[in-house]
Amino acid sequence: MAPLEARQILLQVPPVGTESVATVRARSRVLAEDLFSQVDLPHFHRAAMDGYAVKAKDTFGASQSLPAYLKLAGVVEMGKEAIQALNTGDAIRISTGGMMPPDADAVVMVEYTDETDGGLVEIHRSVSPGQNVIQIGDDIKKGEAVFPRGRRLRAHDVGALTGVGISSISVYQRPRVALISTGDEIVDAEIDPRPGQVRNINQHSLAGLIEEAGGELKDWGVIRDDRSQLTAAIGAALDWADVVLLSGGSSMGAKDIALETILSFPDSQFIFHGISIAPGKPTIFAKACGKPILGLPGYPVSALVIFDLFGAPMLRRLGGESLDALERFSRTVRAKLTTNISSQLGREDYVRVVMQGEGTGFVATPLPSKSGAIFTLVKADGMVRIGMNQDGLEQGEEVDVILF
Repeated sequence: MAPLEARQILLQVPPVGTESVATVRARSRVLAEDLFSQVDLPHFHRAAMDGYAVKAKDTFGASQSLPAYLKLAGVVEMGKEAIQALNTGDAIRISTGGMMPPDADAVVMVEYTDETDGGLVEIHRSVSPGQNVIQIGDDIKKGEAVFPRGRRLRAHDVGALTGVGISSISVYQRPRVALISTGDEIVDAEIDPRPGQVRNINQHSLAGLIEEAGGELKDWGVIRDDRSQLTAAIGAALDWADVVLLSGGSSMGAKDIALETILSFPDSQFIFHGISIAPGKPTIFAKACGKPILGLPGYPVSALVIFDLFGAPMLRRLGGESLDALERFSRTVRAKLTTNISSQLGREDYVRVVMQGEGTGFVATPLPSKSGAIFTLVKADGMVRIGMNQDGLEQGEEVDVILF
């Protein structure tokens, strides 16, 4: 199957349910509702600079050589309502964020003033009405759209919501992800592998990526290449999870039994086995009990690249993220290739590269492409995509690097 078609199929999964959470606990959650401001922000006229609140017309013509002199009539205390009216010819000392006094329409920055011993303020620069003042609703107005449904909230988004008085919000539940590692050759990280065995690299790498994509992980550990054990593990996982992720068991070998085990469940649905991509061709996507099951290749680089390109977007979609947000999530930077890269027509290749600054731009150097070599992924800064209709890229060609 073509990679674009596979991605479109995976993104058709519907979001999981919703729940209400306190706004202060909503970082990295996805909105399940459109949000609108309940107030004007700010809800009073505020000073944008430290200095003196004045009537702008009292400063017209003021300069370093011919200053204006205003009477120091008081001080605005932070956190308190400014009730002292400003008379013509007066100035009131004010700090950044302080409430503007009635009838004041500008702030002279403290850098352009001096206080005299006679209780006067010497003004060395004129200001215009509204200068250095944040008006009511300048940040956002009451009733204005704040964030749309499907947005994943960042830390400063949470601060903005609390600033407009939204204390609780409806968000999508985090999708529950069951991770099952398969293979007789896999041993836990704490065990010294014997010849023919490998530590479970995928388990710990995928756990972190699942969390980054907004998933709630439950790890089923390592299941041997035994049909009855795998059936029991997948059945238990389907009872708990919104999506099941298999690591290993997706290849065409005699003992890669994942697909036939999945299809043994009632209402199972085979969707595809194999994507025209490298690394990661033997990827499985199926459904059982109405829930998606994604089978990743066992080789670490293949598994992690496929998860990055297909698994993470599917989890973000299950978690309610909008399609527009998913498109914006991918970060790329332009760079020139330092060497030629060959590719095979009819297959989409993702080549790991190391980035270096050169002049005002970047250059990208390809790394070895063995799908079992995890440190090629560790050393890489990103990947370069070679399209299905290309037989390679040339040295010096400018490409988009997908950043990790």
